[in-house]
Amino acid sequence: MSKTAFVTGGSRGIGLGIVKALLSKGYEVALNGVRDESAVQDLLKELQAAGGKVSYVQGNIGDANDRRRMVADLKEKFGQLNVLVNNAGVAPRERKDVLEITEDDFDYLLDINLKGTYFLTQEIVKWMVEQKKGAPAEDFTVVNITSISAEVASINRGEYCISKAGLSMMSKLLAVRLGEIGIPVFEVRPGVIETDMTAGVKEKYEQKIKEGLLVQPRLGLPEDIGKIVSALVSGDIPYSTGQILTPDGGLMIQRL
Repeated sequence: MSKTAFVTGGSRGIGLGIVKALLSKGYEVALNGVRDESAVQDLLKELQAAGGKVSYVQGNIGDANDRRRMVADLKEKFGQLNVLVNNAGVAPRERKDVLEITEDDFDYLLDINLKGTYFLTQEIVKWMVEQKKGAPAEDFTVVNITSISAEVASINRGEYCISKAGLSMMSKLLAVRLGEIGIPVFEVRPGVIETDMTAGVKEKYEQKIKEGLLVQPRLGLPEDIGKIVSALVSGDIPYSTGQILTPDGGLMIQRL
């Protein structure tokens, strides 16, 4: 039976980079997005034409009913799930000073980025634990895509930073809880990656890169993250649960 994976927010950007990498390794992949399936038909056909076994699971991870339906869809489509990649997330609707963020701003972002991810993961991990008990030799992995914003403070998008810091702690908690069961959990903290989410600030970052922001002087690419996730779920990085990988071009290195 093929190894199976579910990638939230997998129809574009970093998520799509991860989907392509897993498909290239022979995984059967379900990708998630909020758009209707009709809106991603061209993408699905493109991935399938390249030989990928791919399907679509529509839903908003911030909605409890959608989460339940998505898990039911996965059980029906796959019967088992080896890999969960939590990638879905939104940027602030409007960048505001940390003293000006409203409760509505906060709830909108945290409901999707943190609360939704937490409870979707909880449901899927319970299923993974059941599967692991029934098939101890089978491999299962959870990968959480966070951001350098889990550690780097941006005062004009504080709710985003808080959501990523929360996901970072979720990764630690799950790694501890699932360690004895044999399900590793990893956190990947991308830096500035070239996606639709960063399109509006691309020129700003390109200028900063010219001024020495990064050790490796280029924007990151979705395929960079895809390769890292593929390596993590392959089992080629053993005895490392709970580890944080930071593909950021050297941004976080302290320099004089």
